[in-house]
Amino acid sequence: MIHKVIILGSGCAGCTAAIYAARANLEPLVLEGREPGGQLALTTMVENFPGFPDGIMGPELMERMKKQAERFGARFKLEEAIEADLTSMPFTIRTEEAEYKTESLIVAAGASAKMLGLKSERKLLGHGVSTCATCDGYFFRNQEVVVVGGGDTAMEDALFLARHASKVTIIHRRDQLRASKIMADRAMANPKITFIWDTVVTDIEDVEQGQVTGVWLKHVKTGEQTFMKTDGVFVAIGHKPNTDLFEGVLDLSETGYLILDNGSRTRVAGVFAAGDVHDHEYRQAVTAAGAGCRAAMDCERYLQKKEYDAITTSPKREEEPV
Repeated sequence: MIHKVIILGSGCAGCTAAIYAARANLEPLVLEGREPGGQLALTTMVENFPGFPDGIMGPELMERMKKQAERFGARFKLEEAIEADLTSMPFTIRTEEAEYKTESLIVAAGASAKMLGLKSERKLLGHGVSTCATCDGYFFRNQEVVVVGGGDTAMEDALFLARHASKVTIIHRRDQLRASKIMADRAMANPKITFIWDTVVTDIEDVEQGQVTGVWLKHVKTGEQTFMKTDGVFVAIGHKPNTDLFEGVLDLSETGYLILDNGSRTRVAGVFAAGDVHDHEYRQAVTAAGAGCRAAMDCERYLQKKEYDAITTSPKREEEPV
């Protein structure tokens, strides 16, 4: 079977692309990827998505979008693409479970949380180290935790954790936050949240015990190192676009984001992109949804032109004499 379009990713961009593609009778196949529902499925209250004056929980929003796409004929599979052959038509997409052929491709695989790069961090991941406050915050009730980062994600994580933890300490390598003013003000106004400035985490204890007992801190200006007791470490320092699959195949920026031209188009005809795989500036749910709409519409027009060209250029049969 050759699909008309395959969509990689099931976040805001992927689901919106699926809605538009399905309504255009393209019968899209959505490979949900390593994080079904994308980053919104890992967040709490979403207050800035149009149409929800009282806000909506991230997982609920993504579930609604998925159901909306399925209503029009989109199919979702809990698989992750591990290989993509874009050198010939139809394209070939491989997962650990199957191989798929498609006439077009929309890359909406999103981005994944960055880590600090510490050996102890990896070993203690899931044992006191986390990249998802909404997933693990409940397990730190009445305990002290730290959040590493200075952007909106770090502030949101800290505010969520403050509902459960007895104390939340935000550790930031600079002397001012990168977060939006509204998020920074909320965090600073919370009595459970404190800040440590100009500081980085150099190690996490205790691997031998198999649980977090504290962090080693280094002041970036003085070089002074100190040990701070804590029960949990939440890493919130940004994200990396999930584009490793396309390295050497599609044009990527120095930081790994897909480079687009003329809308959602990549340099390979028939391959489009939407969401955090290319957007390193806005990274909002609503902009991802808009990008998903754009990619689906560009894809539909591409397939229509391809079909029209095939009809108009196909050899015509000569009429037989009567």
